[in-house]
Amino acid sequence: MADLSLDFQFKSSIDKVWDALTQSETLSQWVMENNFKPIEGYKCQFRNEEIDLVVDSEVLVVDKPHKLSYTWVGGPIDTIVTWTLTQEGETTYLHLDHTGFEEENQAFMGAKYGWASMVDQLKTVLEES
Repeated sequence: MADLSLDFQFKSSIDKVWDALTQSETLSQWVMENNFKPIEGYKCQFRNEEIDLVVDSEVLVVDKPHKLSYTWVGGPIDTIVTWTLTQEGETTYLHLDHTGFEEENQAFMGAKYGWASMVDQLKTVLEES
């Protein structure tokens, strides 16, 4: 098994970052179109029509504003995404664990690149709001 672990930090409040992770409209600005709701057990989809990708998700953990976890099942992967948030002063630290990859293969590297790119978009979204 291979697990992806990435760390990010933002000059935004933990509540603002939490909202960006959990509000469908904001998620669509930096991840993909979706019908996400931060309700444990809720089943939703993330969709990118440009690359014909549909990711099925089920929300596993909602511990506002500290932890959010959901399944990420699409194409060749059946994995779990977990976001952990902490705030120190004016900085919010965001930790991503994306677990369940079989190996460090194309799907793993695609996720690593994809999340880093999407979080760059998240920084822009947070700065503009």
